[in-house]
Amino acid sequence: MNIEKIACQNQAKAQLVIEQSSIRQAWEAIGATVNQVGSLAMGLLMKHRDIDFHIYTEKLDIAESFKVIQKICLNPAVKRMEYRNLADTAEACLEWHIWYLFGGEEWQIDMIQILKGSQFDGYFEHVAQRIESVITPEQRQTILELKYLTPDNEHIMGIEYYQAVIADGVRSYPEFIRWRKNHPANGIVTWCP
Repeated sequence: MNIEKIACQNQAKAQLVIEQSSIRQAWEAIGATVNQVGSLAMGLLMKHRDIDFHIYTEKLDIAESFKVIQKICLNPAVKRMEYRNLADTAEACLEWHIWYLFGGEEWQIDMIQILKGSQFDGYFEHVAQRIESVITPEQRQTILELKYLTPDNEHIMGIEYYQAVIADGVRSYPEFIRWRKNHPANGIVTWCP
């Protein structure tokens, strides 16, 4: 089992999904700023087929956003879509989730449309930059191994792996399970190295 090879293959597939889905172009057509974030952006995508975008707009115009999503969903590879309106919360965002079929595999694409100038404007991009600036090759390998060992039906946020390994020195899956019991993730995790 070559963890690095599996990660590279899945990251290459993810880039093809991004190209074929035309998500970036659809949002940019309304003047949005589209940032790829999450594990794919940091080269830490393993086997969980999840692609994350933070999309910044001057306003959260639901009707306009539905037009963008409609354009994206006209692609027959899009099999399902979910929407959450969090505009009136501290998160000041609209969440869009689609499931995209590529090569017989389903990919989840999360598009979080965030109001420019709000509390989380650029926050997660900053966290990713900090992680990339401090992570060692050994820590990167450990994170990929932990993600590989995680059962497919277990949902664990990427930030949990990064915090456990980088901040607390977790090196094995049993250690990680114990770490999670002592560090329950409730909502947005705001850890930053």
